Amino acid sequence: MSLSLKCQYAVRALFELAKRDGQGLIRLREIADEQHIPRRFLENILNELRQGGFVASKRGKDGGFRLDRPPSEISIGDVVRFVEDSMHPVECLDRHECPLDGRCIFIGLWEEAKKALEQVYDRKKLSDLVREDAENYARRGISAAAGMGRLPCVPHSGDENGEDDESGGECEEDLGA
Repeated sequence: MSLSLKCQYAVRALFELAKRDGQGLIRLREIADEQHIPRRFLENILNELRQGGFVASKRGKDGGFRLDRPPSEISIGDVVRFVEDSMHPVECLDRHECPLDGRCIFIGLWEEAKKALEQVYDRKKLSDLVREDAENYARRGISAAAGMGRLPCVPHSGDENGEDDESGGECEEDLGA
């Protein structure tokens, strides 16, 4: 099963909100910039996620989005099922129609793959991903909060013209978060 880009964006948007859980409303622009999601798609996806009970929102100058449930209560499986409608590895399991009905040797394999996929996605909560992200940053000696909205510059001995820059290569570029 290949997740649609829409589903991937939905999971990434919810992950970003989970990272910022308890920080109030997060603007759409911040989510889009941090997760590299086109804003025009993200607005529609977040509205669908709001209708599905995943996020709450407020319009206006002080508006934004936040999770509507704790990150520990939202599994990736919940999100995939909501956005994709199913987790079937092949269409025949979803539609219950097959030209080999009753004699398909692969049905057991497809059902086993579906169960394995569901177990992986259902076991993983947004809170698990946030913890893993913080651990990854910690291993690199960076605070996860410090990394939000920024990309570390690659150390180099000179700029594009071969001249040394004043930062010594230890800068961060603000992405407008």
